[in-house]
Amino acid sequence: MILVTGGAGFIGSNLVRGLNGRGVQDILIVDNLSNVEKHKNLNRLHFADISDKSDLPALLQKLRGAKVEAVFHQGACSATTETDGTYLLRNNYETTRDLCLWCQSENVPFFYASSASVYGEGNDGFAEEESCEWPINGYAWSKFAFDQWARRNAASFRAPVAGLRYFNVYGPQENHKKDMVSPVFRFHRQLSETGVVRLFEGSDNFRRDFVHVDDCVAVNLWLLESAKSFGIYNVGTGTDQSFLDVGRILASRFPGSQIEEIPFPAHLKGKYQAFTRADLGKLRKAGYDRAFLSLEDGIGHYAQILESTGGWYK
Repeated sequence: MILVTGGAGFIGSNLVRGLNGRGVQDILIVDNLSNVEKHKNLNRLHFADISDKSDLPALLQKLRGAKVEAVFHQGACSATTETDGTYLLRNNYETTRDLCLWCQSENVPFFYASSASVYGEGNDGFAEEESCEWPINGYAWSKFAFDQWARRNAASFRAPVAGLRYFNVYGPQENHKKDMVSPVFRFHRQLSETGVVRLFEGSDNFRRDFVHVDDCVAVNLWLLESAKSFGIYNVGTGTDQSFLDVGRILASRFPGSQIEEIPFPAHLKGKYQAFTRADLGKLRKAGYDRAFLSLEDGIGHYAQILESTGGWYK
């Protein structure tokens, strides 16, 4: 059995789909379905059982001694605008720590979602080193806090532990994320509804490492086969492109469409990464040699799904 937390969410549901593609269906999903829209992410997935997030502690007790092959921990509050620090501490840090400790007690590999947001404004680079890390919002800090805990305790781990610092992920099955959807989803919807894509002022200077969710799944599945110890790895393409680039690529699919600029929101000032670019040196050194999708190819693949099904796999 493989346990996937957040398995009804964006990256989690794509990960379950990736496992299904390898013939794996003995999967236990744990998630919060208070946003019932997420059920559409599950419609084409095959899994053994599903439990609510609130039942996770009891579930782990039942699973003691069971044959759990691995735990993929993708569940978290992913809102960079979340201001309740207590909630972030409990949901993102404490839950991750307790799940990791359970995995160590059961000798089960533990693969968890970290975030490139830990690098903040990126002034010191994007290598998986403390000298590069300076979170600028509560969400980023909650991810950083667990990374630090894992580093401090790595010497005592008897089962593999790996954290994946996802950069700016886009792709199918993110519809439920509302304000936190990728710019690819947001811009495509604007263009399809109005023929206009609206970018923040200065978007040509906002550059991110946009990575397709299929690449995030591929790295997770590689870890399932190859992880032997503790590691934190960046998951991005190693290249940066602007929000304007994203807008232009999508606008090219809509003849006669326009690009407009809108004022930068005051509530995002000081909390918004203007630049990200994954340093892939550590991931490559660990043995991951697969090429990442280009932004053009990734957007093309995703746009076809948005236009044929609304964004879900069917």
